[in-house]
This record gives sequence, structure tokens and C-alpha cells, in this order.
Amino acid sequence: MFRTKSVEQSIRDTEEPEHALKKSLSALDLTVFGVGVIIGTGIFVLTGQVAKETAGPATAIAFAVAGVVCALAALCYAEFASTVPVAGSAYTFAYAALGELVAWIIGWDLVLEFALGTAVVAVGWSGYVRSLMDNVDWTMPEVLSGPDVAEGFGFDILAFALVLVLTVILVVGMKLSARVTSVVVAIKVAVVLMVIIAGLFFIKAENYKPFIPPAEKQPAGSGWDAPLVQLMFGYEPTNFGIMGIFTAASIVFFAFIGFDVVATAAEETKLPQRDMPRGILGSLIICTVLYVAVSIVVTGMQNYRELSVSAPLADAFKSTGHPFYAGLISFGAAVGLTTVCMILLLGQTRVFFAMSRDGLLPRFFSKTHPRFRTPYRPTILLGVLIAIIAGFTSIEELATLVNIGTLFAFVVVALGVLVLRRTQPDLPRAFRTPWVPLLPIVSVAASVWLMLNLPVETWVRFGAWMALGVLIYFVYGRSHSLLGKRGR
Repeated sequence: MFRTKSVEQSIRDTEEPEHALKKSLSALDLTVFGVGVIIGTGIFVLTGQVAKETAGPATAIAFAVAGVVCALAALCYAEFASTVPVAGSAYTFAYAALGELVAWIIGWDLVLEFALGTAVVAVGWSGYVRSLMDNVDWTMPEVLSGPDVAEGFGFDILAFALVLVLTVILVVGMKLSARVTSVVVAIKVAVVLMVIIAGLFFIKAENYKPFIPPAEKQPAGSGWDAPLVQLMFGYEPTNFGIMGIFTAASIVFFAFIGFDVVATAAEETKLPQRDMPRGILGSLIICTVLYVAVSIVVTGMQNYRELSVSAPLADAFKSTGHPFYAGLISFGAAVGLTTVCMILLLGQTRVFFAMSRDGLLPRFFSKTHPRFRTPYRPTILLGVLIAIIAGFTSIEELATLVNIGTLFAFVVVALGVLVLRRTQPDLPRAFRTPWVPLLPIVSVAASVWLMLNLPVETWVRFGAWMALGVLIYFVYGRSHSLLGKRGR
């Protein structure tokens, strides 16, 4: 159960012709992928919710704190991705450092994270598109608008169609995916920069007073809705004040989810030892700067008590008498979510492909397309399944599973850096995480703290999914493991 797969063997497996992926990505492509998946609903929605309910104008500090937590994990990801340039991200890293069972658990965790993330984003994209259609008096029938809109039966045809189209793009090739992403990211970043530049002219200094509002005690949670840390230690989170900033950071962490997807494309990168660290760290730095700037501008345009929760950026411009910008922001949000959905789907298929190539899932799914050199079988299977989930299911209550799955992956990767530094100190490393062991330990502590701030019901659902994964491993994966067969 704790046998490890050597880095050398992982790299040799990528050289088998029928299981090899095409190398076509550059550092710029990786950075674009990172920016494309990170900038999504977080910057367009969470800013208002957090400012109004938790941190006030100090939301900018909360984004910076969340960015630091992600940066700690990103430095660990960068070392692994440049040292083990193989598809699978945290799954592959865990296999090399912590053993097969841990690798399976983290792979199973990532499948959940990316699947739910893709479906949730597709449903969100559908909502923005329907809103834009309403602006020009085009109305979708309720029965085709999803279960959130229709009374009784509802099927979200827009979310379903989006996932299927993106599946086709991913099957055709990574370079095409990178080109589509580049165009969409350019539009999305342009909209964000427009918000920052245009909003500067409508800032009122009095809206920043006080910048850190005085602390207010949160209503006590109970039962399933309570944060786990409250039940364990009696800790009661506060709104506003210094502690409110840290509470807000655990919320806006949602806005950073996705940068780890860049690591899943390591095998398809031309020079992974050089370009993976640049792509991971570059995209995270760019997005953190944009997030902080947007939150400063929005809380300066409108008093934090009056900000909209559902569409804070658009409504802030409406409050200043500029509805044109509000429409442009809605368009940017709809376009931007397209890349978020595609890159999450990309990440899931690469993890599934890597697990299949190792024999932990049926090897049938590890064959690449003879022409496009993409893992077309898992891409088609997962694309269709997620399209159905997005069409039929209202899954907002499951969105926190995406968060806990990501944080769990952060913990495993940081621990993996510590273990691999000790077990294979002479392994060539193109990028080395600084301040080891201090930085990985701090990364683990920060990630665990944010996990403890999630509701108890999230932990229960996460535990149930993990238990199912362990059962599948002992029933199928352990006996079919390619590494185990080689050992026998």
C-alpha cells in the first residue's frame, strides 16, 4: 500500500508511444491557463459578499492573505512539477513521495474536486448567459433553464452544451485549447482592468472609513452548519476586525482555486523544468494583484454596507450612474467562466489518465488518440458525465467540497516535498522550494486552518467520498497496480 513509484519510472512511462501525450505548451501557455482558471466567479461575486458581511474595505487584505496561503502551496507545487514532469499533479507527486495508497486517495480527491468544480462553473456560466439574453428580451423556456429556475423538472441545456463543446476542444488538442483560452483570457483580463481603471474615477475616500471596521460577533453556528473549528475548540469566528480578515480569507480562498490545475499539464509542456514554476507562480501573482486592486476599487466606489452580494462589480457601477459598464462586466463574467470550466475539465482528465496509466483505473482509459495525442477516452467519458450532472443537478451546496479537496491536495504536496527531500536528497531539482522544512510546514498549517473553518457537513461528505475511494482501491486498484505487477 505504501510502495512508491520512482521519479525515473514515472518519466519512463511517459515515453511509451500509445500512452504518451504531445508536448506543445510554453511558459506563456501555462500562465494563461492559470489566469484563465483562477479568475472566475470569485472576483465577480465574492468581493461584495466578503466586504459587506465579513471584512469591509479590508477585503483587499483578505485577498492578500489567501494569496499568501496559495503561494506557500505554489512553491511546493513548483518543485514537484519541475522535478516530476508527469501528468497527474498532486497524485503523481504523492506516488513518488508518500506511496500508492496516499496517491490513490489524493487522485480520488482531485477527481471529485475537478468534476464538481466543472459542473458548478458550467451552471454559473449558464446563469450569466441567461441574464444577458434577458437584457435583449430573449427568454429561455423554464424547463430548459435548470432545476434552480424551473418548477419541478428542469434541464440546464446551456450548461450541458457548454461542457460537451469544451470536451470536443480538449479531444482535438492542447494547442487548440491554449489558443481558445488565450483569446478568452484576454477578454476577461481586459474587463477586469476596465473595472480597475474606470472605477478609479468614482472612488470616494469616505467609503474607506473605517478601513478595518470594528469586530462584530458572528451568530453562533450549530450542528451541520457550524465550522468544524467551532465544535472542536469552541472558537467563534468574528465579522470585521482583525480576526474578520482571516475569516474572510477562508471565504475568498474560493477565488484562487485552480492554479494547481497548471501542474496537471506538466507532461504536455516543452520545457517543464523551466516553464512549470514560471506558469504556476506567474499566474498566481498576476491574479492576486488583480484581486487586491479590484477589491480596493469596488469598496471605494460604494460603501461596503451597500454592496450587492450577487453582482457587486456591476451594481457598484450602476450606483454611480454607469449601467454600460455593468453590462460589460456581466459579459466579461460569462466569457471568463468558459475558460474556468475548460481548464477544470482538462485537469480532471489528466489525473484520471495518469491513474489509468498506472493501472489503478482500467488501462483502457490510458490510450492516447493516434492523431491528436490526447487522452480522448477519459475526456469523452468524463465530459459526458459532467455535462449530465451540470444539466440535471443543482449542486451549489456541494461547492464547498471543491474547496476542501483543494486544501487537502495542498497538504499532501507540502508533506511530499518534505519526504522527498529526505528520501532522495540528490534528486535533480530544476526548482527548489525555499526555506525547507519551515515553508512546507507553514503551508500545511495554513491549509489545515482553512479546512477547519469549513462546515461539518462538508467534512462528512468529503469523508464519505474518501471512504468510497479506499474501497475501490482495495477491490480493484491494489491488485491491478502496474507498479505492484512489476514488483511481483
